[in-house]
Amino acid sequence: MKLLIIEDDAAAAAYLEKAFREVGHMADLAANGLDGYALASDGGYDVVVVDRMLPKMDGLSLIHALREQKIETPILILSALGQVDDRVKGLRAGADDYLAKPYAFSELLARVEVLARRRGTASSTEETSYQIGGLELNRLSHRVTRDGQEIELQPREFRLLEYLMRHGGQVVTRTMLLENVWDYHFDPQTNVIDVHISRLRSKIDKGFETPLLHTVRGAGYSIRDSAR
Repeated sequence: MKLLIIEDDAAAAAYLEKAFREVGHMADLAANGLDGYALASDGGYDVVVVDRMLPKMDGLSLIHALREQKIETPILILSALGQVDDRVKGLRAGADDYLAKPYAFSELLARVEVLARRRGTASSTEETSYQIGGLELNRLSHRVTRDGQEIELQPREFRLLEYLMRHGGQVVTRTMLLENVWDYHFDPQTNVIDVHISRLRSKIDKGFETPLLHTVRGAGYSIRDSAR
């Protein structure tokens, strides 16, 4: 199962990511409502877990915007606002379930799994490979090829490419990369992302006619087939 956790408390988000991964599920993180909306809007997640009190776009506005876009991904609100009126507002905004903090992870896990089953999804349906243009990545074999040519990547480069391809065609921000590829919940003020993007670009684009890895000025990075 592939989850999206939208939570601005870095410690709480890291705990959830670790807990879900320990039971065999994948989890992406977003630290604010706008980044969360950008990730959730592609409909590629089995369940979205969202806090209500978020910077840049609050949880209820985020949920309403997703439902306006006809995104039907199950959404569970996980919030310290747990009064009856709070829960009613969350469900009326379009959430499928509401769990108040503090909570037991076992209950959260059970609720998330129920939502995923209702949607007819299961962890066994999780994508094991991605393809954009002639670039292919296989998560099981850790094999990357472009137009049939083998590409050797270091573990971090592979994880970076996997994350970018999982969100192929979307703009992925530096914050998303720091939190989901490097597990940093702060900006270390280094050029680590630039260095790895440069290395990755030289491996997947150099010598090929059409570039796939693009820098979006002021926003982040995107992998897409620009020939289309």
